[in-house]
Amino acid sequence: MNLRQSGVGLAAALLLSACAGGLIPPSAERPAPGGPATSRPSSAGETATRPQPSTPRPTLPASPPSTQPVEQQGTAVAAGVARGPDIASLLPSGERSRSALQAFRISCPTLMRRTDQSGLTRGSDWNNACAAASSWPQASAAEFFSRYFEAVQVGDGAAFVTGYYEPEISGSRTRQRGYEVPIYRRPADLIDVDLGQFSEALKGKSIRGKVNGTKFIPYDERARIVAGSLDGRGLELAWAADPVEFFFLQVQGSGRLLLPDGGVMRIGYDGQNGRDYTGIGKLMKDRGLIQAGSMQDIMQYLRAHPAEGAAIMDENKSFVFFRELTGAGPVGALGVAVTPEATVAADPKYVPLGAPVLLSLDRAEPNGIWIAQDTGGAIKGANRFDSFWGAGAQARSIAGGMSARGSALLLLPIGSYARLSGQ
Repeated sequence: MNLRQSGVGLAAALLLSACAGGLIPPSAERPAPGGPATSRPSSAGETATRPQPSTPRPTLPASPPSTQPVEQQGTAVAAGVARGPDIASLLPSGERSRSALQAFRISCPTLMRRTDQSGLTRGSDWNNACAAASSWPQASAAEFFSRYFEAVQVGDGAAFVTGYYEPEISGSRTRQRGYEVPIYRRPADLIDVDLGQFSEALKGKSIRGKVNGTKFIPYDERARIVAGSLDGRGLELAWAADPVEFFFLQVQGSGRLLLPDGGVMRIGYDGQNGRDYTGIGKLMKDRGLIQAGSMQDIMQYLRAHPAEGAAIMDENKSFVFFRELTGAGPVGALGVAVTPEATVAADPKYVPLGAPVLLSLDRAEPNGIWIAQDTGGAIKGANRFDSFWGAGAQARSIAGGMSARGSALLLLPIGSYARLSGQ
């Protein structure tokens, strides 16, 4: 994911803690994409959208995990793949299917040439579906998916889905009264070190820090940066009006600044200080400060107790740096613009990026077809997804309280299961 800090649902991100040990925290590796602006976020005291209950479709009996070469362990193929039901009667015909078709269409150029880490497909498998998608009418999107795809279940099929969104906060390109929270560019002295260059045992691991004389040391933690350790270096990209709103934007990793003149400035992730991410929601729940742990609960407490809230936010040592974003729109891990209410983040070892996913959950809002166009540090394993809801107050409200369970089916080009099962 290019614009996302974590690829983890907002409520989950605020609760999770990243791994310790000085390695770049997975929850801070990738930022979050977003969608078109619709409205300003609501203020303190807002509540999450009331869930619409739904009865999920039962999962299928799981296929036993298969024995695979070392390079394919921890993938969908190794987890076991079961043939799914006929999908024609399962596909909704509403706006989500139409949005999913559009999202699939723009994913095709990358999908057909991308190496599939899951082991489920080859680039050429997608040729027929992609050729048809290029001119298929949006009005009959459900028919497209039923004609060119078959369903499979990976592992036990038990899905867990959270949500993310693109925050909108008040900001200014220049410092002025009411806009005094600095939003920093990435400092030139923030250095990434690939530890695999020094030891095979550390292959795939990296750290961030800075050089101090002849030593490489950790970069400034959040509390020092907030206190002004970067002042006077000309790193201010813009200024936020509210430190709490900016904290939440950092958790998401990208967002929109609503400027005093009515304009909008989009900013996106441009690095993180290498410090461990600490989910303040867990801290607050453990201390009895909040009950549910949703974004709304956390924000309400931080606003009601500004001094204590500032200290709690500083317990998360992670700090995110930003750059201004221009162009067609926010981009996910697949390298294409993500689509509100059609894009999910998934683990590419279990879901081919660009593939459709059919969700049936105990919450109605996410049910239907989504396209796996994104990834995230905390989105790991089969059937773990993070749904993208766009920007604006409604997106924020839904994503902030999204936590749904049920079943997931992966849609693959027809003939994929026969090849995988050797039939």
